[in-house]
Amino acid sequence: MTAQDSIQYVKGVGPRLAEKLLARGIRTPQDALYFFPKGYQDRRRTVPIRELSAGMTVPVRGKVLSVQGGGRLFRGPRLLEVVIGDGTGRVVAKWFRFHPSLVERFRVGEPVTLCGTVRLFRFLPEMHHPEILSTEEAADPIHSGRIVPVYPDVEGIPPRIVRKIQWEVVRNHADKEAECFPPWVLEKAGVPPLHESLVAIHFPRDDADAASFREFSSPQQKRLVFGELFSLQWALAKRRAGMDRESATPLPWDPEIVGEIKRRLPFDLTGAQRRVVNEILKDLKQPHPMHRLLQGDVGSGKTIVAWIAAMVAWRHGVQAAVMAPTEILAEQHYRRFASLAKGLPARVDLLSAALPPKEREAARERIRNGETDIAVGTHALIQESVEFRDLALGVIDEQHRFGVLQRAALRGKAKTSPHLLVMTATPIPRTLAIALYGDLDVSVIDEMPKGRIPVRTRVVTETGRRKVFEEMRRELDQGGRAYVVLPLVEESEKIALRDAVRTAERIREAFPDIPVGLLHGRMKAEEKESGMRRFKEGELRVLVSTTVVEVGVDVPEATIIVIEHAERFGLSQLHQLRGRVGRGLRPSSCYLMVGNEQGEDAAARLSIMERTTDGFRIAEEDLKIRGPGDFAGVRQSGIPDLVFADLVRDAGMLQVAKEVAGELHGKDPDLKEPAHEGIRRFLARRAATALD
Repeated sequence: MTAQDSIQYVKGVGPRLAEKLLARGIRTPQDALYFFPKGYQDRRRTVPIRELSAGMTVPVRGKVLSVQGGGRLFRGPRLLEVVIGDGTGRVVAKWFRFHPSLVERFRVGEPVTLCGTVRLFRFLPEMHHPEILSTEEAADPIHSGRIVPVYPDVEGIPPRIVRKIQWEVVRNHADKEAECFPPWVLEKAGVPPLHESLVAIHFPRDDADAASFREFSSPQQKRLVFGELFSLQWALAKRRAGMDRESATPLPWDPEIVGEIKRRLPFDLTGAQRRVVNEILKDLKQPHPMHRLLQGDVGSGKTIVAWIAAMVAWRHGVQAAVMAPTEILAEQHYRRFASLAKGLPARVDLLSAALPPKEREAARERIRNGETDIAVGTHALIQESVEFRDLALGVIDEQHRFGVLQRAALRGKAKTSPHLLVMTATPIPRTLAIALYGDLDVSVIDEMPKGRIPVRTRVVTETGRRKVFEEMRRELDQGGRAYVVLPLVEESEKIALRDAVRTAERIREAFPDIPVGLLHGRMKAEEKESGMRRFKEGELRVLVSTTVVEVGVDVPEATIIVIEHAERFGLSQLHQLRGRVGRGLRPSSCYLMVGNEQGEDAAARLSIMERTTDGFRIAEEDLKIRGPGDFAGVRQSGIPDLVFADLVRDAGMLQVAKEVAGELHGKDPDLKEPAHEGIRRFLARRAATALD
């Protein structure tokens, strides 16, 4: 029998069980080899009841002292309660929703062996739905006396039968699975060969560390983690190599333009800005395109860095395009760029849907004939009707707000591959940056401009609301402006949240002499632009808003932000929202409001916002809590779902996978060598099932 034959021919299966296994996606013994345990129970010894503590998953053996129930509990589910004693103590085993025949398996005074997870109820140990080991099973080395695998449920097949089938599969087929990686790769990754890993993952050795298997950190499990991360890093290495083969217009800088730039800056660059500018200038002079990710916290000075890169492009007589996700942010960049370039023969143009049709067409014409040196705009820049005469540099701000196709569309506006600088104010943890942007070079502005006052942050429950609004009143009386941010637009019957519409009404009632504005995602674009502009110009003093204010809005007079239902936001999003204040010379405050009923848990999670304004530290915590899929909307950026790997837990292995992929690509980019045939097959199989 081979690993590709039908699973029904495995000992103990047959046609009936094969049908149930097929419903779980297990068609062949090879499929079964990759149907891994979801957990492990250490059954190497039965534990005296007096040694039990909460969280342990262990076998206990004793006599049945009492059997109660079998009927319904307060019109709820059926409840069976069995008390077991072993002379050192007692444990209560409970079953809810069970087959009536279960009651017949227990007789008072007879011995029984149970295995389950211990929990405490009124200081007494309990096990809910433990596995009952018969005398036969208690002596069987598959089910006891070892670290026992716990497999995902297969409908219609008891766990012990699934375990027995897997034992047969592993015993007969695991050693025939060919290792795809050569020895030097396994050695560098510090992992054992595949067949050895498969055996241990299903049935760990007697001397194995049970905790490491439960935490998915054993060397054998790391072999699967490495394979998954390697395939991701190989794809990025291939993409990076493809970019390096593309040609671009070299844009070497010269002392004259650098001197002119320095003279025009109203302040000295920070050390971090100078370092990042040097990295970008080094890239721009190459004959292949720059692909660089610029990370910088809110207010760290990324816009100035982008302007310097754009001015280098202008100096060489080519065009630069700066794309922002919102009309407000695009206009903000346009004004900043135009102000910095004032007096130079460098034409900066704004292109957005908010422009009147005639002005929009005139801007498109100037871009087309080359009169425009720096085009700043929104998605309007990548519409089919927009043509550039000689686009050589693309800058994308708040890049996580754009999809992959939109970034590609901007590159497609150039005749040859343009240099590309993508920027984000959402700090991305290093592990996620490697996984998502392994094809990009990463620059980080990790220093704030001098004189920037940190925003004072407080987590406040409902009982503190009155004091928060008293503080808001004081700030407004002193000339400040305030944001109030909410997660919903309209009140929901299902989720009792304060909605933006009613909150705006309440604040108008509380502050009748203060003009209050409302901003949310369901408003038309021109209404949002008008509301934001009125707030920026001081016509509105309080802005009640949903998270549309998260990105890029610069109002130095805003000194206080109140974020309602803060527990419903990710930490990184809260950090972005907090960045809307603290942009001027006056001290600013951020209040994170949480409901009284969930105040303790929410306050514990949000307390990091009180302790630090370091966006990268906050991002690391957010990644641990939420996982990579939901972090800062990165799912749209193309990260595949990871089955075995965890980007927080496996940060070290991710770096190893990147190094191995880079080294291997340097040696054999097309994997033509015989020693790499296995890797080629492995990647082809992964490409067919996991990576697009």
